[in-house]
Amino acid sequence: MPPFDRFGSALTRRRFVAGAGGLLAAGATLGALPALAATKLDITGGTPQPIPIAITDLLGETEMGRQISGVITSDLKRCGLFAPIDPKAFVEQISNPDTPRFQDWRVINAQALVTGRVTRQSDGRFQVMFRLWDVVAGQQLTGQQFVAQPENWRRIAHIIADVIYEKLTGEKGYFDTRIVFVDESGPKERRIKRLAIMDWDGANVSYLTRGDSLVLTPRFSPTSQEITYMSYAQGEPRVFLLNIETGQREVVGNFPGMSFAPRFAPDGQRVIMSLQQGGNSNIFVMDLRSKATTRLTDTPAIDTAPCYSPDGRQICFESDRGGSSQIYVMNADGSGQHRISFGTARYSTPVWSPRGDWIAYTRQAEGRFAIGVMRPDGSGERVLTEGYHNEGPTFCPNGRVIMFFRDPGGASGPSLYTVDVTGYNEQRVPTPSYASDPAWSPLRS
Repeated sequence: MPPFDRFGSALTRRRFVAGAGGLLAAGATLGALPALAATKLDITGGTPQPIPIAITDLLGETEMGRQISGVITSDLKRCGLFAPIDPKAFVEQISNPDTPRFQDWRVINAQALVTGRVTRQSDGRFQVMFRLWDVVAGQQLTGQQFVAQPENWRRIAHIIADVIYEKLTGEKGYFDTRIVFVDESGPKERRIKRLAIMDWDGANVSYLTRGDSLVLTPRFSPTSQEITYMSYAQGEPRVFLLNIETGQREVVGNFPGMSFAPRFAPDGQRVIMSLQQGGNSNIFVMDLRSKATTRLTDTPAIDTAPCYSPDGRQICFESDRGGSSQIYVMNADGSGQHRISFGTARYSTPVWSPRGDWIAYTRQAEGRFAIGVMRPDGSGERVLTEGYHNEGPTFCPNGRVIMFFRDPGGASGPSLYTVDVTGYNEQRVPTPSYASDPAWSPLRS
């Protein structure tokens, strides 16, 4: 079998915060033969046929190996592009992760195979090694090893799932990400709303605010270390910045009236938001270094929910200047404002895909709410999912999946869901309480 490569400048590394242990190197690439690409998923068309993949428990430290394999399996299954095979069907029980018997995996129709090992080191850290095999071609596609503190086993699993996803689809994965959202608890008439953060799959929930003031619309910065959100902490709605790592919080500008619907620019150095002035609101952008503020819209209407295109050249937003809430697009300097949504429905909460190809939105018509997408020029509109109250779409980093919240009404409360941009594979995301206003982080560095 190919030997292990050593850490070196030519190798791609993933680095992550390893709790109290500090910053640890992770991600030495294992030797791999040139791939024949016998196993690869085409996701450029409509609904793809999921790849049958066998994910074995990593050997060595049995319990941790089983947990890591379980998270990898869950990640790949939830995305809808892979069909993990039930371990009860496995013919071979792996005893050496470097030498699988491919004929035993072909007989159960596996196209890809994951093997690996977890080893405890003398300093208490763990080394996690995995290999991804092309069962059809009978060869290794890729392999990596990681060294980390035990508490980071779940993050290692997400990173491994990302590697597998990228190798078999050609696109970067999105599993090593976090979601910031509004946690809602208590009776409906006295709902407590706190900012919370979790892994993309609902694990590792922690709280960023205490719930003593209303919070809304949290959004990640491009670096994923800061969020911006709206809060009533000082009596009136204000836009805040919060450093996730340090807990430091500050107000974005001291504006008269309300400021709301904040979002970072792609460079992370500016925040765009709405400021209310009398009965209307307009869109402003603030430079976080100089504190200089530039007004981008000037209408006797409500202009809100701005979002930059990934290249920073354009902005989509919602406005009722035409009589009902619709989606508009303008250049980053405020010029060229034009409407892209039409019809009798109301459109709101537009958000640009990280790939730049779609704008997602909330659509309300005849008492029903839908999450949909359209091209930046307004063409190709399609509804992905409908419900009593669907709202607040947010894209994963590769633009393939959208998260949103659904509130069924009555005595219950909102929950988070994901759906593919093609409109299939809708799934609920588990949270401790009711949850709304999700925002997807970039891939963690």
